Amino acid sequence: MTAYLLVFLGAGLGGALRHGVNLGCARLCGLDFPWGTLVINVLGSTAMGLLVGWLAFKAGEGWSQHARLFLTTGVLGGFTTFSAFSLDAILLWERGEIGSSLLYIGGSVALSLVGLVIGLSAVRSLA
Repeated sequence: MTAYLLVFLGAGLGGALRHGVNLGCARLCGLDFPWGTLVINVLGSTAMGLLVGWLAFKAGEGWSQHARLFLTTGVLGGFTTFSAFSLDAILLWERGEIGSSLLYIGGSVALSLVGLVIGLSAVRSLA
């Protein structure tokens, strides 16, 4: 139960950070392009790479699974799930599963777009 609470708290913090970045980007760059989402995805993926790399190679045994869950699944997951998507794609690639990595990338993007279109269409058909 503690793990769920830590993820919940981290996700709230990450979601608040996401909102702040979206607002800041809208003020600085305008609303003609989804700059906020782009910045969030790049920052989140960079942070995930730094954090996972540090935890794997530099942090040592002192870091608990709870701290990892709070930071990766919680904070970064709340900030952007794109960081988890990026990590999964690269881990497949690094394991030599190039085909699976490409299938995961293409499938995630294409099927997510299809899912969004289906959802929008379903709601529009109700009107």
